[in-house]
Amino acid sequence: MTQTTVESRQSLLARLKSQPPPEAARMLAALDPARAIEVLGDMNPGLVQDVLAELPAESLAAISRGASPELSRQWLRNARYPRGVIGRLMEPAYAVFSPGMSVGEAIEQLRTVVRTAFVTYGYVTDAERTLLGLVTMRDLLLNEHGAKLGDVMLKGAFSFLPETPLSDAMKLTLNRHYPVYPVCDQAGKLLGLVRGAAIFEEQAFEITAQPGSMVGVEKEERVNTSLGLAFRFRHPWLQVNLLTAFAAGGVVAMFQGTVDRLVILATFLPVLAGQSGNTGCQALAVTVRGITLGDIRAGSGKALVAKEFFLGLANGTVTGVLCGLAMYFLAGSQESPHALLLGVAVCLAMMGSCAISGVSGALVPLVMKRLGADPATASSIIVTTATDVASMGLLLGLATVLVR
Repeated sequence: MTQTTVESRQSLLARLKSQPPPEAARMLAALDPARAIEVLGDMNPGLVQDVLAELPAESLAAISRGASPELSRQWLRNARYPRGVIGRLMEPAYAVFSPGMSVGEAIEQLRTVVRTAFVTYGYVTDAERTLLGLVTMRDLLLNEHGAKLGDVMLKGAFSFLPETPLSDAMKLTLNRHYPVYPVCDQAGKLLGLVRGAAIFEEQAFEITAQPGSMVGVEKEERVNTSLGLAFRFRHPWLQVNLLTAFAAGGVVAMFQGTVDRLVILATFLPVLAGQSGNTGCQALAVTVRGITLGDIRAGSGKALVAKEFFLGLANGTVTGVLCGLAMYFLAGSQESPHALLLGVAVCLAMMGSCAISGVSGALVPLVMKRLGADPATASSIIVTTATDVASMGLLLGLATVLVR
């Protein structure tokens, strides 16, 4: 293969990886099937699944026919697993040997395998493909050619289950740093292998996608996404945000008489909305980070929600006192007879809205995860609506009750 061909392949790979799956699939469908298979072999297996799912049926069939039987079976097997688990990142295990095979026989078999696949370890299995151990290239080089693999292999090799979440896999690899890990089912049968780089790449993508997901920007959208596709990704969430904004506006409309009578309240509405909104976003960021890193265990959600409630209440008390004093002096400067009551209303509203915002920021992603949805998806839109309704409703409601 010439240097020009290599550079062209690398350039094509970089362009495909920079595109969302629908556009990457369109580019791949325009290639010769053999070329498409080469490029897919260089891509992260998780991204491969996303792209294959977007391919037209004819292109997918042509690529499947051209791929090796082992690779086609692996693609079908990976497609059974959802995003975010090890099974979706598997590659075929080509270097598979029996324990009775000699070192010399394994080396001869590898001479053929390494021409089409990148091999790091050899895997020793029985007739049912149950993983017995693995051999390194060093084992093959330093042992006699007549030695049996069952005698030189490393037994009890660490492996992943295909259902292992990526966040758990990251923790399990922190002290191992192996380039490749075998993937086995509950019975120990070898299903494939997963590369450490693929795990880190996929998890890094999930983490970088979270800030966009919180405000309704799809994970598939990249800087190079076309204008039309970006519009289709974003606009539905803006419609949802418009609907929730009407909800907040409806709260103000309910207290229109109070606003007309106490116009000074309009000065503090954005202050409360902004402060409580930041409180909710802080709780949301901590909760989503905890879910991603696996810090939130089963049954610990209630403790987290309670913590964010009291933290929001504490922050709301401090800022509420300051805002209450500001309202008191502002209303007093305008010679309002209700200056003290307005200050109390602002203080109490700030305390309540920040407490509610803290609860919302922790509860929304936990509920979404419980329902099986991505806990980051548009969570910020929901939390912002809750904080706006709470802050405006509390301030106007308290002012209506206290100032008659």
